[in-house]
Amino acid sequence: MKRTLARFVMPMVLLSVTAFAQTGSAAPATAAPAQNAPAGTRIGIINIQQAIVLTNEGKRDLEALEKKFEPQRTNLTNLQKEIQTMQDQLKTQGDKLNEDARTKLVRDIEAKQKTYQRQLEDAQGDYQGQQGELVNRVGQKLMQVIDKYAKDNGYSLIVDVSSPQSPVLWAAASTDVTQEVANAFNAQSGVAAPASTPAAPSASRPSAVNRPATGGTTTPRTTPK
Repeated sequence: MKRTLARFVMPMVLLSVTAFAQTGSAAPATAAPAQNAPAGTRIGIINIQQAIVLTNEGKRDLEALEKKFEPQRTNLTNLQKEIQTMQDQLKTQGDKLNEDARTKLVRDIEAKQKTYQRQLEDAQGDYQGQQGELVNRVGQKLMQVIDKYAKDNGYSLIVDVSSPQSPVLWAAASTDVTQEVANAFNAQSGVAAPASTPAAPSASRPSAVNRPATGGTTTPRTTPK
């Protein structure tokens, strides 16, 4: 059955594609399709977020997005260093400054902190908005691939387990079709792997995918320093 995907939600924070780090060992590119369940009930699981990152198009566009925002990240880092330097000056020299000088330093720190916070929020909003558009665009294409893959391989159901709210608490690793779907997407798209593509995931699969009832594994987050 074909599903229309309204929106993908990727819990990434500011300016780092590393937040899409894989949360588990994916199947190797040459892995066989998931084993059959009883006739008519073949079921698979997929991590949509991970699948998007495993596609060459997703990798390419996410890397381009990070490069686009690199100047803003550098600017925020430099601004944060300036604030830290001023705070250190206040801490070490504050009692030696006259009242006017100390008051000015305190006000300058507060002003820079406000500037930093405003620029940080603006950058996060812009980045996450563009990232959402990118992920949704690739995700819509991925849904078409999943539809064809499921029909071609006799699946009755493929469940997305990328959300901590997924009802799937446990699934055999052999049911995970994330890598296979990404491979099918790459073969169809014709987009070459980015030159900076990281090393391939481990070729070994865990014996099972275990999701505790408390929510399971989530995509790691990064926070600006």
